[in-house]
Amino acid sequence: MRVLLTSFALDAHFNGSVPLAWALRAAGHEVRVASQPALTGSITAAGLTAVPVGTDPGLDAMVKGVGDSVLSHHADQSLDPDTPGQLTPAFLKGWDAMLTATFFALVNDDPMVDELVAFARQWKPDLVLWEPFTFAGAVAAKVTGAAHARLLSFPDMFMPMRQAFLAQLGPGPAGEDGEQGRAHPEDSLGQWLQWTLGRYGVPFDEEAVTGQWSVDQVPRSFRPPSDLPAVGMRYIPYNGPVPAVVPDWLRLPPTRPRVCVTLGLTARTSEFPNAVPVDLVLKAIEGLDIDVVATLGAEERALLTHVPDNVRLVDHVPLHALLPTCAAIVHHGGAGTWSTALVEGVPQIAMGWIWDAIERARRQQALGAGLHLPSHEVTVEGLRSRLVRLLEEPSFTAAAGRLRSEAESEPTPAEVVPVLERLTAQHRAHGRRRLGGTSTPCVS
Repeated sequence: MRVLLTSFALDAHFNGSVPLAWALRAAGHEVRVASQPALTGSITAAGLTAVPVGTDPGLDAMVKGVGDSVLSHHADQSLDPDTPGQLTPAFLKGWDAMLTATFFALVNDDPMVDELVAFARQWKPDLVLWEPFTFAGAVAAKVTGAAHARLLSFPDMFMPMRQAFLAQLGPGPAGEDGEQGRAHPEDSLGQWLQWTLGRYGVPFDEEAVTGQWSVDQVPRSFRPPSDLPAVGMRYIPYNGPVPAVVPDWLRLPPTRPRVCVTLGLTARTSEFPNAVPVDLVLKAIEGLDIDVVATLGAEERALLTHVPDNVRLVDHVPLHALLPTCAAIVHHGGAGTWSTALVEGVPQIAMGWIWDAIERARRQQALGAGLHLPSHEVTVEGLRSRLVRLLEEPSFTAAAGRLRSEAESEPTPAEVVPVLERLTAQHRAHGRRRLGGTSTPCVS
């Protein structure tokens, strides 16, 4: 079958699709990856075929222009629908309107949608797999009749918030002919998607937001309750378009506990700020009887006023090679870093401070496999005391091992491919080519 993957142009949101793309290619399927031109190098570096569409979305301009308000709107805010008093109508309305105007419509602008639809009409994919904020993928699938699914590489906090918001709004109005299913006038995301689909003569329904199903790479302990169909899949670490080389020093066993410190790659290549000052992190670990490997870019290293003797600075090292040698990791809360540490069974201190990073960190702590460092506690003592606990209390390592086993119980991308073949045959609106083998159901 022909499979079109699509993501807006940010490595952190694209990288989670690469192992499944490899599995589809290895099974003999045709795969294309569509995104704005800025992601072309990352797509081809992953050994995949790129389809540049639209123009680059200007994410840095968004962060410079409205980023402070976007980030502060989520800072330390609980996104748990079961938390009383948190997801108020005012918060959810502001969340919906702000994200639609300043993010969703920006990374799925008209040139991107139009060129993606044009390519889908020409190439005729059987299945479109879309990064969960790249709604252009759903639009292209609905216009062409392809089956389509969201590909999740981080806990799906967006969907329960969306469902809570729609429940507060109530049913949308009927059309002039009594037709139901139109977007509620106060639903900014629905209104935008309804207008976008309407340009192609396609009616809006909630599948444009939810997909026909989801492929979920997050362990079940971190999945919010949902009645939406989903296929579980094991997370396979992929480090992105950077050299994945094992250095000489990593081939030797550490002589004392090793701790990884990383603030991720997104802040290096964009205007997104770091979750915490780099100097503060190194001050917190100075003097501890540990070996620290800190993966910091040149600009981050330039901010350092002092490097403790127990710290090794490196530009990059593949996390899936480093973490098996580590007793703990201190990081910024990013999904790729968090997921890699989870599948390697390493206790984590996550300085999650925006969006779903907060909920990941809180849930990790609740499960006993790590500790959360919220924004108001980002101090030298706040970080140092947590790291000492993580290293001295064996319960954290045991809990992290249980989460690793849970992650390993999910089917691999190769095992998921036959399930996608079956679901595609069920959901696509047109019949063309032989889709491949069959499998037993694994939709939850």
